Amino acid sequence: MSADVNNSKRRLLVAATSVVGAIGAGFVAVPFIKSWKPSARALAAGAPVLADISKLEEGQMITVEWRGKPVYVLKRTDENLKVLESDTDMLADVNSDASKQPDYCKNSARSYDKHAKISVMEGVCTHLGCAPKYVPDLNNPFAGSLGADWKGGFFCPCHGSLYDLSGRVYSSMPAPTNLPIPPYKYESDTVILIGQDGSNA
Repeated sequence: MSADVNNSKRRLLVAATSVVGAIGAGFVAVPFIKSWKPSARALAAGAPVLADISKLEEGQMITVEWRGKPVYVLKRTDENLKVLESDTDMLADVNSDASKQPDYCKNSARSYDKHAKISVMEGVCTHLGCAPKYVPDLNNPFAGSLGADWKGGFFCPCHGSLYDLSGRVYSSMPAPTNLPIPPYKYESDTVILIGQDGSNA
């Protein structure tokens, strides 16, 4: 009888010890496993961001932040696209061979063919990292020194680099390359996911 009691007690103690040990292991393991996950700050720094372009009108631009950098989303006109095709003599890297953009943006509009009017580019001058100003026409206060033939684009107020409406840099400027194009894809016709590569035209 006492042997049965001792065996029962032994089984109870073994089971209780196992449960307590498992709980203790869990308390030790959870913080350890959590430490493998990137912090919220790290996720925010590199996470893709959405840009809603449903209310963006032709000639307008919005700015969103991705990885701590401004990203310009510009809606161009049909006339703008014609200019991008024809006025290329003064550009340093017309075909963006030395510049950074996804393969699906390697064209004169530097955008998806289906969404050619929409331009997505990092608003960081490739000279020393200033933010170029959007100068759509000669009525802009920055346009005074750009010349009477200015057809719209970007002007860096720090050292004077000029870019066209595709972010292609003009020749003989301090900036060595075109404005970078981040990876992006369309979630729908009116929502762009910036920071995630895609080829969905």
